[in-house]
Amino acid sequence: QAFLAALSFSYLSKTLSGTIMKSSITQIERRFGLMSSTVGLIDGSFEMGNLLMIAFVSYFGAKLHRPKVIAVGCFTMALGSLLTAMPHFFMGYYKYETAPHTASSANLSSSINPCSIHEGVNETLLEVSRSGCEKEPSSHMWIYILLGNMLRGIGETPITPLGISYLDDFAKEEDVPVYVACLHTIAMLGPMFGFLLGSLCAKLYVDIGFVDLGSITITPQDSRWVGAWWLGFLIGGATGFLAAIPFCFLPKSLKKPEEANNDKTSYGLLENMGTTKNTLPPANPKPRKCQLIYPFLSDFYTSLKKVLSNRMYFTFLCCSLLQFSSFIGFLTYKPKYMEQQYGQSTSKSNFLIGLTSLPPVGIGIFLGGLIMKKYKMSIIGATKFAFTMSFLAYVITLLHFFVGCENHVVAGKKSKYKMKKSIKSIPYHENAVFSECNSDCKCASNVWDPVCGDNGLTYVSACLAGCTTSVGHGKNTVFHNCSCLEASSSWTGNNSATLGQCPKSEDCSMRFIYYTVIQVISGFFYALGGTPAYMIMFRCVQPELKSLAVGLYTLIMRMLAGIPAPVYFGALIDKTCLKWGSTSCGQRGACRLYDSNAYR
Repeated sequence: QAFLAALSFSYLSKTLSGTIMKSSITQIERRFGLMSSTVGLIDGSFEMGNLLMIAFVSYFGAKLHRPKVIAVGCFTMALGSLLTAMPHFFMGYYKYETAPHTASSANLSSSINPCSIHEGVNETLLEVSRSGCEKEPSSHMWIYILLGNMLRGIGETPITPLGISYLDDFAKEEDVPVYVACLHTIAMLGPMFGFLLGSLCAKLYVDIGFVDLGSITITPQDSRWVGAWWLGFLIGGATGFLAAIPFCFLPKSLKKPEEANNDKTSYGLLENMGTTKNTLPPANPKPRKCQLIYPFLSDFYTSLKKVLSNRMYFTFLCCSLLQFSSFIGFLTYKPKYMEQQYGQSTSKSNFLIGLTSLPPVGIGIFLGGLIMKKYKMSIIGATKFAFTMSFLAYVITLLHFFVGCENHVVAGKKSKYKMKKSIKSIPYHENAVFSECNSDCKCASNVWDPVCGDNGLTYVSACLAGCTTSVGHGKNTVFHNCSCLEASSSWTGNNSATLGQCPKSEDCSMRFIYYTVIQVISGFFYALGGTPAYMIMFRCVQPELKSLAVGLYTLIMRMLAGIPAPVYFGALIDKTCLKWGSTSCGQRGACRLYDSNAYR
């Protein structure tokens, strides 16, 4: 029970740190001006760390002092989290992309002309940004995040295979499914707290405490906003250190209950599949040269061959690979999807994921373990139950196609200047944002500093909206006499604009509620079959191969799903970008606007 409590907290710690990374993906992408595919590579570096160690830790770790190996892993995991947060403290302040009017009017309340101010300032700003670019040391600082995440992956390696096998070795057979369900249910608190913590950090400005927040012209809803992403990693590192301490005082082995001496494997099924043949060596085996020279490697190869030749295990591996690939890609970019599809802020997206998506999953995992114990499911019964639940979840998930929102209507990209009507998506071209209404202004076409006109249309900048005066400063700046609003044939109201994109429609808000309900139901059904599916892996292999089977399963999931899935999902998402941001060096930065239909 003490080991179960310690293992549960280590699960909580590792899932907390992992979720903090997931909830910070969008922030890191914007802070370092990266593409989604590059951020996917950073996210996948965790699996790379696992890949380096998992097979050997699973096999050789079982022969060592398992609790102490787990303790070392927790310490390493904590160091990785702290290394991930370090770039923030060695970088300069965040300089978000903005048009010259905002920089000039930060401390002024007098009227400024966004249209004419560009005329003499463009060249000066370009020179300043270029000189700033040469001195900026942060362009490659994201590599430290990648290395920190990889170190966290190395540290997390022993927790699952050694922890689960230790439990399975020293617990009663009928109690193991409930213990595993308890373990995973408590572990679900990690993602819940992680997303809630991510939500809190996303609300706080990245340089909070170091800059005057009154001079910041962007809000958390803005696609340029970066929250205090580094704060979550410091907290995650602290929990990792705490998780390591109890394992230092736990014994190498425990007294086995009587039931534990009986073989827990379904031998009847294994015999039918032909996997128990030749499992016991002959009485007087002839020693081979490789066994004398490399006894460990030879034994490892033999064990690996036994596991992979098990047809049920191999089929389960292939099935899990498909599910895990989609799950990783979906979870990694879920906050970004909610932001772009439904106009939610990063903070609100993380909050809702933690509050609505994860509790049903935790309940589903726990109920799955109880159902398996109550009905004493055989290995075949567990397989049928897991398949049925997974299929139901898949069918319900298909409803996502019908609850999407339309694109943001942006003048020059998704709409013509004289019409509010949305037109077919076309690749963004810089010249598309120019029109007769802003032809007298000297506007920069590559700057993304959107304003919302009173006509409900978003313009790339106040200059491109043809605004000639502005009042106020910071977030409260209002632009007046905008000629492109006057040119709108269907608009007869005020010709004013405010900072930021126009909000999505009320119909979109209702669709977001439907989306959330679908998430809750599908997540619950998928999780309900999760514990029985997980137990298949233990029951279809020989007892001495359980640790290797779990380790190999984790290895394959990391290597063929965890590493490539965020990268290729990210590359596909990049293809739907309509407007890329630009860095201080004039290079392409993070995407500011996506095609919602193509993204969905």
